[in-house]
Amino acid sequence: MTREPLPDTGPPTRTTDLRMAGEWLARHDLADTHPTPLLASRLAVRRRARLATYVILAALIIVSALAATSAFGGLQPHRPLLALAASVAGLLLTQSLIDRWVRRVDQRAGATLSRRAAHTIQPGWQAVLGRPYAVFAVATFAGALVLAASVLAVPDPAVRQPAVVVLIGLLGATAITALQLRHLLSFPVVAEDEESLAADVIMRVEDARELTTPNVQWSLPVVLVGTAPGWWNAAAVAYLLLSLAACVALHARTPSCATVARRAMSVR
Repeated sequence: MTREPLPDTGPPTRTTDLRMAGEWLARHDLADTHPTPLLASRLAVRRRARLATYVILAALIIVSALAATSAFGGLQPHRPLLALAASVAGLLLTQSLIDRWVRRVDQRAGATLSRRAAHTIQPGWQAVLGRPYAVFAVATFAGALVLAASVLAVPDPAVRQPAVVVLIGLLGATAITALQLRHLLSFPVVAEDEESLAADVIMRVEDARELTTPNVQWSLPVVLVGTAPGWWNAAAVAYLLLSLAACVALHARTPSCATVARRAMSVR
């Protein structure tokens, strides 16, 4: 089923954004749906927001590494920790502003709709994220937290201080992810028919799965490699390999985003 593009009341949609929206629809079994300026603008802002989030997480890893180096280098330990805490707070604020920007784009898109879908839904976390991905996210965070906290038992301050830095970084990354999930589950559905409703739910599922990828949990413990005891280095490698294998298996064995979205729509 196809439909004509909606009138574009905002800035002109770039041809590239429309082309990428068409490719996105084809990847999610919606090749018969015409890419509209509304969908193209929503996907474009999500690509830019996702890139900004990657920059934020990279900044968190870099700041954590610098703080750990300062602590290990013999500086007063409270100074790098305070600087890291302030940086985490600033990154959380930045992420909040990015989520607000995405929400504003969705609100403007919703205002252009001629009508709303007759049977709108507000998918919950089980429909959007799913139990397997939720368990994986909790397990990878808990594993990284236990891995970093275990170093606190080492009596050497040169090892314990970087471990505190890693713990603060992990908690900050988790707070950023929780903020994104809250935004993802709370913003209203923007749809006027079955096709746009399916696209909206697929976007949510896709974003939720992206958030469960433990990039920071895999990266931050590397800060302690070389300073932690040998048993810890072995445990860190085992954690990385096991969680990576679980991530690959999860993506291979779970239904596609389009399938999950259709199931969520069928039970509304």
